[in-house]
Amino acid sequence: MTAGLGSPTPSTSRPGAVPARPAVRVGRVSLVRRPLMVVTTVLLAAALVLIMCVNIGRGDFPLSIAQVLDVLLGGGSRIERFIVMDLRLPRSLTGLLVGAALGISGAITQSISRNSLASPDILGITAGSSAAAVALIVLGGGIGGMLATVGLPIAALIGGVLTAIAIYTLAWRKGVDGFRLILVGIAVNAMLTAVIGWLLVSADINDVSRAQVWLNGSLNGANWSTVWPVAIAVVLVGGGTVVATFTLGALRLGDDNARSLGVRLQHSQAMMLLAAVGLAAIATAAAGPIGFVALAAPQIALRILRTPGPPIIGSALTGGVLVVSSDLIARTILPVELPVGIVTSALGGPFLLYLLVRSNRKASV
Repeated sequence: MTAGLGSPTPSTSRPGAVPARPAVRVGRVSLVRRPLMVVTTVLLAAALVLIMCVNIGRGDFPLSIAQVLDVLLGGGSRIERFIVMDLRLPRSLTGLLVGAALGISGAITQSISRNSLASPDILGITAGSSAAAVALIVLGGGIGGMLATVGLPIAALIGGVLTAIAIYTLAWRKGVDGFRLILVGIAVNAMLTAVIGWLLVSADINDVSRAQVWLNGSLNGANWSTVWPVAIAVVLVGGGTVVATFTLGALRLGDDNARSLGVRLQHSQAMMLLAAVGLAAIATAAAGPIGFVALAAPQIALRILRTPGPPIIGSALTGGVLVVSSDLIARTILPVELPVGIVTSALGGPFLLYLLVRSNRKASV
């Protein structure tokens, strides 16, 4: 006999039945215990620390992992502290924070659109930041080089935010549908890519070379002044997203289900998209457009942690691992040092094809 509406489920109707996942209740807050997820997250964080130590230790003055950890804990010689703290740590920290920002941004956009192919670089937000930055480089080259250098992060941030507002407005039709949002984003991305191409063709050759280096996504110019803005954004915006995990999970269930759970749909979508845009724009302003990290990190984290949707903390850690590992490959393994964005694009392209093939197989089934 099947249970009717309002009748107890079979698992709870039997005396002594134990829930599949035990809950932890603290006051009015109730959480589900997921030991495997916690252990996997800790291991992912440990892997990130290990990769960072290896990346910091590689260079013209090599250091072992033990030496790097000794310096980070307050020890080491004067020259070792100078190399680690002043020269190499800001670069690795920037890579970690940029990867975390892109991972969180991708997790938000994929959750809201309910599409694994949605990410800031696919939707055109990264292209908006790039177009604004390239325009400033081209125009600033004729007016004064200092303008292009000082205003580059601000231009990239403004360009990303304005592009996101335009995409959201064009996709609005009594609400924002995920499929329409992606289509509008792809169209805007194509137009902005054409604008970038036109700026590069019409610019001076010296400005073009500077713009091309920035467009490939690089951590070469990272310093402590680059670290702090991204760190503040990740802590504040990323922390707020973690707090709003319930809202994000409700949005994954669809508009009607989210409303039935008491979520203010349009307000929540707008705030979450604003958080994703801010993180992606800050990351692009700090290191240039690093492609495919926001696309791949949430999907990899989802498969590693076995969660129903892209996890926020797992996506941030996975994004950090991807960027720092790509920087390590670009600096040490390849014959010629390359910008980190080239490596992430080379690794992310096949992953995008995998997602497309997987989506087509699901659709055919």
